[in-house]
Amino acid sequence: MSVVSHRNTCRLCDSSNVELVVNLKPIPLSENYSTDRSVALSAARFPVDVYMCADCGHVQHLDVIDPKVLWDSYTYYSGEAKGMPEHFQQVSENILRKCEPPPGSLVVDIGSNDGSLLKPFKHAGFRVLGVDPATEAARRANEADIPTFQSLMTADLARGIGEEHGPAHVVCAFNVFAHADDLGEMVDCVRTMLHPDGLFFFEAQYLLDILDGVLIATIFHEHMSHHSVTPLTKFLDRHGLELIAAERARVQHGSLIGVVQLKGGRRPVEASVNSLLALEADRRLGEVQTLRDFNTRVGQLREKTAGLVAKLKKEGAQIAGYGAARSGPTLIAQLGLAGAIDYIVDDHPQKVGKFETGDGILVVPTAHLYERMPDYTIILAWVHANKIIDANQEYLKRGGRFVVLCPETRVVSKDGDVKI
Repeated sequence: MSVVSHRNTCRLCDSSNVELVVNLKPIPLSENYSTDRSVALSAARFPVDVYMCADCGHVQHLDVIDPKVLWDSYTYYSGEAKGMPEHFQQVSENILRKCEPPPGSLVVDIGSNDGSLLKPFKHAGFRVLGVDPATEAARRANEADIPTFQSLMTADLARGIGEEHGPAHVVCAFNVFAHADDLGEMVDCVRTMLHPDGLFFFEAQYLLDILDGVLIATIFHEHMSHHSVTPLTKFLDRHGLELIAAERARVQHGSLIGVVQLKGGRRPVEASVNSLLALEADRRLGEVQTLRDFNTRVGQLREKTAGLVAKLKKEGAQIAGYGAARSGPTLIAQLGLAGAIDYIVDDHPQKVGKFETGDGILVVPTAHLYERMPDYTIILAWVHANKIIDANQEYLKRGGRFVVLCPETRVVSKDGDVKI
């Protein structure tokens, strides 16, 4: 397999009736940084265009990055993401309340990263196992005494886990259910590992929230699927599984948390599933035109943002970025910010002193925000925009301005907000 391949069929229903609905500029792989600016600038860029299956309504990327390339040097760690450990603590409590697994039963997390989701389960006395292909993340989990396979989830691994550890009463796939090209294999693995009375829990960005909030920053290579309930219910049914609950959460500005049992399980389908099915029908979420309208809105946001930044640069403004985030390459490429940002402030130890892949922007400590006092600071870590602004009121008092990009471009100063 080359670094990138292009599939021609829907990831959920295998239909070839897929249509390009959102045209985007190619971007470099996220979460990759270099000590050599020339290397960073010469990094390859790969497509992130968005397609929709006209048969089942699933929205997805068809350009697939080789997972070894995508995950080997990945530097995102759940335990270091603001608010994520607290979110996972609450998630674990909700899961235990809903599933009521027997004491000491097995909990498996697919895409377990550094083990942050599994830690509360272990502390509660359950056996835990993680599966994650990212080398450093898996190493951190194992060092924290969270047993983790450094691997993609495969049918052989699922069978091996069942043979060695027995069936799992809880299987999770949080912030990874959108990351697999072969989702059929993933859910088949879930079915293989799941105890007859067990439950599968997943979390993914919710398509409706992406459209409503013009959350362009969520579109990058790891997110191969942009999920909604209608196509998922049919997909899971074909694989011997049943969606019994579907809740919206505000984490990441809009996520979908699904609860799944083996088909024919004892638990009834909750009203939340039918409620979201009805909402999606009302909002025409399964229609190609709905996504084409979103494409138009993205174009309008790009025009406004690029125009603002070009004006500021012409006036001689110094512009910084805040947050060496996964979404950075997407925001820079899709909103016309290339060449506009002088440096990015961030305190991540594996990023400071390095250059962002693709645009070659140097990452410096956040203390530089006050040492250099840039005229404008574009918030690339968009999920945390409000927290960043609240924590840096002194920057605003001293005349600095923040630029927020999602869901609309606005400039925040000590005098208030101005929408562009």
